[in-house]
Amino acid sequence: MKMLYVGILITTMSWVQMVGAEPVVTPKENTQLIEKSAEAEDVLMRMAEFLAKTPRFSFNLNSSYEVLQESGQKIEFGENRKVIVNRPNGLRVEVAHSDGEQHLVLYDGKEITAFSPSKNVYAQTPKSGGIDEAVKFFLRDLGMRLPLALLLTSQFPTEIDRRTQELDYVERTVIDGVPAHHLAGRTETVDYQIWIPDGAKPLPLRIVLTYKNSEGQPAYRAEFSEWNLTPEFKDSQFAFTPPKEAQRISFAAELPKISAERLTTQEKTGEQK
Repeated sequence: MKMLYVGILITTMSWVQMVGAEPVVTPKENTQLIEKSAEAEDVLMRMAEFLAKTPRFSFNLNSSYEVLQESGQKIEFGENRKVIVNRPNGLRVEVAHSDGEQHLVLYDGKEITAFSPSKNVYAQTPKSGGIDEAVKFFLRDLGMRLPLALLLTSQFPTEIDRRTQELDYVERTVIDGVPAHHLAGRTETVDYQIWIPDGAKPLPLRIVLTYKNSEGQPAYRAEFSEWNLTPEFKDSQFAFTPPKEAQRISFAAELPKISAERLTTQEKTGEQK
């Protein structure tokens, strides 16, 4: 089965789309909508700021994502992630895919490493500047995948506020016995839903993303568990020691640059191509 990997999310048909007409909103109803949006923003920003100011934390993430096939059918795959954050320079992400494949992403303040145990290969590149800069470089420059990476950065409050164009308070609900706020937001490229608990620790419980500009509007769903705000770890957990006979390779995004550098070196030295 050939997979066409695209972005990740889900949309629900609105009441307006179902009846084919614009709803009539009275002044009273309009006021309630404004109040709900204000409450939604307060809940969202409280969660984002709490995470951004927490110096270290860990959690597990059980997620699923849809992949659009050439036939037009969407197939769902899953993965589990174990994440440890130690600001400003420590990040560890262990990934186990539904097909048994495993991956490890590490950052120790000096280098970014991606390791594939099943193939015993790893890619590594120098990067200073802390977790925020490392995550940005990993996603934008290296073109790698790290779902919900924004939640791991200290810039989360600023970025989620800047990117969110619409935000609504859906309802108060209960997730696994925990009272929670259900919010729905929209950015230029993604529609998202997020469930945030009441209380002094507004750590996300569930997130659903819909990549509305991608073909088929595929969905990504994540359930958070085992939040720990005082995790125990060693600095060695963020550094990478290659296993025996592990082969070092390059990140795919670095290959054109490496080829260009080799060509320049050959031209300067007169080395045969």
